[in-house]
Amino acid sequence: MPIRRPSFAALAVSTLLALSACSSAQHHPAYTAGKTYHLTILHTNDHHGHFWRNDHEEYGMAARKTLIDQIRQEVAAEGGSVLLLSGGDINTGVPESDLQDAEPDFKGMKMLGYDAMAIGNHEFDNPLSVLRQQQNWAGFPLLSANIYDHASGKRLFDPYHIFDVQGIKVAVMGLTTEDTAKIGNPEYLNGIDFRNPIAEAAKLVPSLHKQADIVIAATHMGHYDNAQHGINAPGDVSLARQVPGIDLVVGGHSQDPVCMQAENVSNAAFQPGDPCVPDTQNGTIIVQAHEWGKYVGRADFTFKDGKLTLDRYQLIPINMTKKVKVDGESKRVLVGERIQEDPAMLAFLTPYQEKGQKELSAVVASSNGTLDGDRKDVRFHPTNLGELIAVAQMNAANADLGIVNSGGVRDSIEAGQITYKDVLKVQPFANAVCFVEMTGKELKGYLATIAAMPVDSGAFAQFGGVSFKYANGAVSDVVVYGKGRREVQDNEMYRLSINSFSASGGDKYPVLDQRADFVNTGIVDAAALKDFLHARGTIDVAEFEPGDKVVRQ
Repeated sequence: MPIRRPSFAALAVSTLLALSACSSAQHHPAYTAGKTYHLTILHTNDHHGHFWRNDHEEYGMAARKTLIDQIRQEVAAEGGSVLLLSGGDINTGVPESDLQDAEPDFKGMKMLGYDAMAIGNHEFDNPLSVLRQQQNWAGFPLLSANIYDHASGKRLFDPYHIFDVQGIKVAVMGLTTEDTAKIGNPEYLNGIDFRNPIAEAAKLVPSLHKQADIVIAATHMGHYDNAQHGINAPGDVSLARQVPGIDLVVGGHSQDPVCMQAENVSNAAFQPGDPCVPDTQNGTIIVQAHEWGKYVGRADFTFKDGKLTLDRYQLIPINMTKKVKVDGESKRVLVGERIQEDPAMLAFLTPYQEKGQKELSAVVASSNGTLDGDRKDVRFHPTNLGELIAVAQMNAANADLGIVNSGGVRDSIEAGQITYKDVLKVQPFANAVCFVEMTGKELKGYLATIAAMPVDSGAFAQFGGVSFKYANGAVSDVVVYGKGRREVQDNEMYRLSINSFSASGGDKYPVLDQRADFVNTGIVDAAALKDFLHARGTIDVAEFEPGDKVVRQ
């Protein structure tokens, strides 16, 4: 059944019905001439620890397994084959998963029958030894063509894997955003090179066409309309435009449903259950399934005599709900029919969920209002949660002021009781609280550098215990409050708290951990926040409203 979108009909028809990608099969064709093959690609991305359903009974790996098994049975009955791929970022985001090194997630993916995945930047939120253990749990290829060992110059992971599907050869190549070197934890990236994935793909694709009939790139690079990637490294659109010969890109990283409204314009109004037209660039189809396992992307292809044609594409919601007005009230309604959870998968995951929840359910404090850590806020302007975290770390380090990169603030805390789980959802990375001693002159220069970090990035800074004005590359009227109010004097000394990620140069912050006066307290950031909240008991959110303490002009 072809997809129809009245506002986008022409592009939908050309994309989904007439588009074909010649896969250079004339080199070493493995298929039978004149035979039509049916290939279905299923895909997810940016799982981020969501192995369990949420509080609204949405998504979760148990329901995902039911859906995927049903699709496999349907495709097999029609004589076709299925490949299940992931765009990466399995780690980080849900405390029950984080506390267990994503063991339920990777083992769950094995049970789901994933064939391969791209390695995402969050796969490096832990030491490389943890990622190697996760490879063992997965039992399927974790791919990246552009991650190298610095010392040996050799790749750290398989760059691609070739699948034999009913006699046709399908090459799946993995690519990882080179921004990992900038946004990953430097503590775990020593000796690892993240080379330009587009340059690596350009070298690999011609070789892959000599070995395979179809070439797929499983990427963790992001989808940016019309290649407008801003401060981010170039993503899937740039890849498709610069490297011809890729039939399909299964993407991740930007955590979007890639559904197009018009050429180079995404459908910002996409809702669960809506039709979805994937992007097409330079003959390459680009797909991405939002995040967290909310959807399974389904692309149904036919392949005949070297020509690959996309017949149908869907983003299938996994028990997703949407809010509608009923009698003037907003209520959640299920989109489509409920997908039952697979009993075997549910039985496997339940002990992990129970183990995690037992540790995380302890109440540490309460709040009389929302502490705002929403990405769309904390990366654009100061928020009360950003200031609270900076103050908590400042107190843990007995510092005069504190700085927190907004990329380290991953969620909000709602009004009411605050549990340990809430704390870990806000700060899942287990960075250490650190501090340095600076002269007032040096501190002013550092603050000027940090205040200039761009909005809409994890580098955008949240401040605690300090007020100042920033304009024309310099700061003025600098006052610190951590040990009583002090106007900053050039020749006096001040203690600055900062997390180990930023101190190591993460998000392109100035490197501080090589200084002789650098101190790693050994206190994990989430523990500092937990202790601060517990000591306060009840948090008055008004106390942490940033107001005009920091003015950027």
